[in-house]
Amino acid sequence: MIALNHNLQHLFSIAQKPSKTGIGLMSGTSLDGLDIALCKFTGNGLSTHFELVQFITIPYPDDFKLEVQQVFARRNADLEKITLLNAYIGSYHAELILQALGQWKADPQEVDFIASHGQTIYHAPQRLHQHKNYPNATLQIGDGDHIAVKTGILTISDFRQKHIAAGGEGAPLALYGDVLLGNKTGQNRVLLNIGGIANLTWLPGDGDFNRVLCTDIGPGNTLIDAACRKYFDKPFDEDSVIAYKGRVNKDLLTALLSHSFFDEKGPKTTGPELFNLAMVAEAQQRSGTVKISGEDLICTLSAFTAASIAGFVKENIAGDHVKIFTSGGGARNPFVIGELKKLLPQAAIEDSSLLGINPDAKEAILFALLGNEALCGAPIRIGTNPAVLMGKFCFPV
Repeated sequence: MIALNHNLQHLFSIAQKPSKTGIGLMSGTSLDGLDIALCKFTGNGLSTHFELVQFITIPYPDDFKLEVQQVFARRNADLEKITLLNAYIGSYHAELILQALGQWKADPQEVDFIASHGQTIYHAPQRLHQHKNYPNATLQIGDGDHIAVKTGILTISDFRQKHIAAGGEGAPLALYGDVLLGNKTGQNRVLLNIGGIANLTWLPGDGDFNRVLCTDIGPGNTLIDAACRKYFDKPFDEDSVIAYKGRVNKDLLTALLSHSFFDEKGPKTTGPELFNLAMVAEAQQRSGTVKISGEDLICTLSAFTAASIAGFVKENIAGDHVKIFTSGGGARNPFVIGELKKLLPQAAIEDSSLLGINPDAKEAILFALLGNEALCGAPIRIGTNPAVLMGKFCFPV
């Protein structure tokens, strides 16, 4: 009888453990830092129970952001730079994980797995790239083997590729975590994440997974942040200070909302490849608003985020008295949340902490959850999404 090699034996022993300790990593399009969530899991699928043990966001230094921005959401990028960053980001994320574990006084040997999202540098669903002979595609860099070798911890990475291979668009993957952790029979819920891009999961109270909808909606923070960097040399509009100094330009807002993306039915995905300052400049040209002040622009872009979310909810979510649970950086943007409450007066809007989910940690928790499912779960059919287990296994040796 041929014995399993050491790595497969280790994998098998972790998969059989009744309780697992995992780290989830998220590095989003805002490039503000690496979210690291240390979680404990028992069970899997709809029987999953989790505990967030520790969470931290370690900010990225400016030089790191500049390196990634050289290849981020660019149709033409330096191939050597992409190759180098793939290894560099994996190694750098490993350093940050070890830094966090040291700060928490946690032994790396007690961590069963790391689930790494990687850094998205280009997202290209077919309906956007429109090359008829090519499929949906997406690319995340930050190689998982570098994380595994440097930390000594089994690493699961590159989750989005399986979703695409099975017929999806690779996003949003929040669907799986939202269903497993956020659904409640008898209560209509929307789990809204306002990151760089805004996405939501609609969880009908009747528990019918065929009716669940998970989709990107449009811009979250990406346009606001980009405009803050360009016009105010600030990474984001902290506490909406800039937005509150401006006024919504209705002509520009109308032009932004007329983009063809908002006519497409969900589920759909998007990214900074579409929602960027070039798109804003084109809308300003069409609406004759090129000369508006920076404050008015930030205010209008903030209103655009809220209006696009509210418009989607009104058009696609059944029932007025839905509960909306927010997460992501945009959940802390008082202007955006205030506008949402005005536009959706019948909805109860709260942050996801009421579900026991730290709103800042939600996406990192999601990937830890997907890692747990990769180890011991089973594919679940949710709406039109592929029933797959996602992630590639990277061993430390």
